[in-house]
Amino acid sequence: MGIITAIYNFLWGDLFAIPLPGGSSIGISLLVLLLIPAGIFFTIRTRFLPIRCFPEMLRITVEKRTDDKKGAISGLQALIVSTATRVGMGNMVGVVAAISVGGAGAVFWMWVTALIGSSTAFVEATLAQLHKQQDPLYGGFRGGPAYYIHDFFAKGKKKSIIAVLFALSGLLCWCGVSQVISNSVSSAFKNAFDIPPIISTSILVLLAAIIVLRKNATVKVLDVIVPFMAVFYFGITLFVIINNFSLLPSVFRRIFEEAFGMRQIVGGGFGAALMNGVKRGLFSNEAGSGSAPCAAAAADVSHPAKSGLFQAFGVFIDTIVICSCTAMIMLLAPEDLLAGLSGMELLQTAMTHHFGYAGSVFIAITLWLFSFSTFIGILYYARSNVAYLFGDNWISQTTYKILALMMLFIGGLATYTFVWDLGDIGVGLMTIFNMTALLPMSGQAIRALNEYMKMK
Repeated sequence: MGIITAIYNFLWGDLFAIPLPGGSSIGISLLVLLLIPAGIFFTIRTRFLPIRCFPEMLRITVEKRTDDKKGAISGLQALIVSTATRVGMGNMVGVVAAISVGGAGAVFWMWVTALIGSSTAFVEATLAQLHKQQDPLYGGFRGGPAYYIHDFFAKGKKKSIIAVLFALSGLLCWCGVSQVISNSVSSAFKNAFDIPPIISTSILVLLAAIIVLRKNATVKVLDVIVPFMAVFYFGITLFVIINNFSLLPSVFRRIFEEAFGMRQIVGGGFGAALMNGVKRGLFSNEAGSGSAPCAAAAADVSHPAKSGLFQAFGVFIDTIVICSCTAMIMLLAPEDLLAGLSGMELLQTAMTHHFGYAGSVFIAITLWLFSFSTFIGILYYARSNVAYLFGDNWISQTTYKILALMMLFIGGLATYTFVWDLGDIGVGLMTIFNMTALLPMSGQAIRALNEYMKMK
């Protein structure tokens, strides 16, 4: 436990602090130090891709698929898979935590982080496309950071140590996430419907097993769940906004004032708003961690840059749209009603204010949809990492799925923070190993983008 805590603090804790006027400071963690400068570097190199190419992102999302390679998925389907895993607990509890500690100003810094993260997501997804391989087990393609890291470091060797470490970190992370998912679902259903955790967990695991143990059911199921859950949550938020329309100007004023106000800088609130917004944005959209490229590589697209644009758009959906929905639900509730509350209790209180008892029901349903789709999505990611480590065989693929299902079941019945910390360590290590190849290989993605825009 001591070793795990030390590694966790090294990755997520503050390495050093930047002093601010008034005696406060901004703590900088290792992952922020890696991801924010890298994101700014990629944004400049892509000539502000999130803004310049946004119309093209929208266009390719609605265009018809022309090819149909057996077993392959489309770029839009890859976007749906990555959205399933990006949109999860972080969009609800994580946003609540960021605003609880950093105030409304944290929302602005989440938006800024999303714009920067879009460029990182483009680069890693495009590299995954450029270095993808045929998938002999599932059909279509497979790939991800383990494969482009291998191509960069292996130099003819059978395996790359960095690629192996990335793949292991991913499998470790997704096992930890499985426990967080089921624990959140069982808690929400216990609070909303008084359903015992053993019942809600058993149903969750059974439904998940039916999907993930079948050969190619994952994408078909996510094609239905993800658009529905996004529209459902957006619809709830739209109702809240329309119902409280007169309060919107004051909410946006509060967001910008607390993001930049002198009172926040002198009083120490600026550092809290900035770092909580940045950390939550990074953790939620996963740009740079190397998760989403596992789906991006599987896409059958006409040009590698297209897959990158899809994933850049995914960061926008996750942070600018879904995280903002949670923020609006909270910020449009009376401040004195939420005073002293934190975590899920804070969000449930805000929802109850807007919808009465139905609010806690909405939260339970939304959390179930977010969590269930995340679990299905991460097992789709795991395919390529398992194949890289253990070769193309059904034994290793099925063994990992069963292990993840066991973790899903155990997590629903008991809280093991030790395993949850392992999940956070896993995503931190994934980011470090991914960045070792992402930065030096980024030129390939930039060339692909320039080539694509010339073709356009």
